[in-house]
Amino acid sequence: MRLLLNVPRLASRAFSTTVRQMKNKVPDKQKVFLEDNGLPVHIKGGTTDVLLYRLTMSITIAGTGFAFYWLLLASMPKSKA
Repeated sequence: MRLLLNVPRLASRAFSTTVRQMKNKVPDKQKVFLEDNGLPVHIKGGTTDVLLYRLTMSITIAGTGFAFYWLLLASMPKSKA
């Protein structure tokens, strides 16, 4: 019975203390994104953001072209050959 009475105290102790303190990185990121350097916000994160942006734009343009191709193909009358 004593063990069951100690469970809430042990559980709160396990979650209330941290072994390792983590550094707050938000102010550093805010400085980077609020800096006025002429870059749009979606590529201020660095090389990874630029690569993801270019990949997304490439996929979008390719998908749009593919959709127009199939619309053009569907709009052509079938030949009676």
